[in-house]
Amino acid sequence: MSDHDAASTTSGEPTQLLVRSTLSYSMRVDSRDGDHLGAVHAFMVHKGSGRVTHAVLSLGGFLGMGKSFYPLPFGLLSLDAVRDLYVVTIDRRMLEGGPSWANNPPVFNQSYADSVARYYEVPAENLANG
Repeated sequence: MSDHDAASTTSGEPTQLLVRSTLSYSMRVDSRDGDHLGAVHAFMVHKGSGRVTHAVLSLGGFLGMGKSFYPLPFGLLSLDAVRDLYVVTIDRRMLEGGPSWANNPPVFNQSYADSVARYYEVPAENLANG
């Protein structure tokens, strides 16, 4: 173990509470009006409880290039089991104006989760509770 690893495990700093679980296939996401918005790229999963807190949607791009990623609180997605896709109650403009990244994902900590919740006007979750 390097000095950096030892310092990071004994410093008392909190570790990441969420882990990103990237899907090996895309699950389509439509608006409630039936417009195609994008696909679920990954889920943010609480390490302790295994509960999904956020879905990361991918929009745009061609052949994997130029995509943007948008985190959504998982409660905003509804599964349409008949069509095998998720439906969200927000429109494309709201989604595209929200928190996002193209190349380097942010540290998905409590502060970032709170900013996503504020943007979508949903109650913030305490990630420490799982």
